[in-house]
Amino acid sequence: MQEMRMDGFDIAILDALQRDGAMTNAALAELVNLSPSQCSRRRAALEEAGVIEGYAARLNPQKLGFGLRAIIRVNLRSHGQGKEDDFARFVAAHPQIRSAFSVSGDADYILDVRLRDLEAFSDFIHRHLLPQPQVAQVRSEIVLKTLKDDRSLVLP
Repeated sequence: MQEMRMDGFDIAILDALQRDGAMTNAALAELVNLSPSQCSRRRAALEEAGVIEGYAARLNPQKLGFGLRAIIRVNLRSHGQGKEDDFARFVAAHPQIRSAFSVSGDADYILDVRLRDLEAFSDFIHRHLLPQPQVAQVRSEIVLKTLKDDRSLVLP
């Protein structure tokens, strides 16, 4: 995939939008020193190129009753496209898995899960994850405190 060529205005637009995706075009244009029409065209081009994938509100999990976050390391019994596809379908079917990564190191996959409490976590592990035939080993850590959870990118 080829990188989109961007200038300082594009970078400024991206930086502003990743901090506040609900910013109006007028406010964005003023912030980056462009006319509203130029800003709108650039924003649309960034969206069309897939540089901006979408907009979403950041919700507070604790205030919505999702008080438990865990990091789960998973090892598969064997490897091959079919086994990995099966595991990818399992991940896609479980909304409590917020992020999933195929990784190098001592685990095959890292899962970031959000659940209401320890009972829901236990249920997820024992009724959903461990019964999967392709899963050989599961190791998990309960997040006690989040020190940093910033998904924005540092732009040049």
